[in-house]
Amino acid sequence: MKSSSDKIQWTSQRVGLPDIDTAAFSRWIDAVAAAHDRILGEITYIFCDDDRIIEVNREFLQHDYYTDIITFDYSRGRLIRGDLFISLDTIASNAELVGANYREELCRVIIHGVLHLCGINDKGPGEREIMERHENDALAMLGEYVKQ
Repeated sequence: MKSSSDKIQWTSQRVGLPDIDTAAFSRWIDAVAAAHDRILGEITYIFCDDDRIIEVNREFLQHDYYTDIITFDYSRGRLIRGDLFISLDTIASNAELVGANYREELCRVIIHGVLHLCGINDKGPGEREIMERHENDALAMLGEYVKQ
């Protein structure tokens, strides 16, 4: 059986990988999935810049705007799988906009995509608040896996 570190791939396009302990983050992500009664499958994080995220947004979703994350969900039943594109440029600008530090915003976005894979949405009425609550709960677990 694969460990959580073997199930999550951390890659980048046009940017360097963020300075995170990927093994610890993988354990955290696995724990968050388990807390939502999900089984961790193959997940690939693709960190990129704004130019790449808008290319992906236009090509696959026909959206013409920048975003911090695009989640491609390949989950089946309780097994979560997906590709998650994350723009480090947008994370930096969003962190500044909301008065958070870059690392806090990066962690929030990393887990945001996993929560989407767990079935939590944020586009409909009242869903944004539900997503934020789940993000906050997941971020509260982070310290058990990652040195702050």
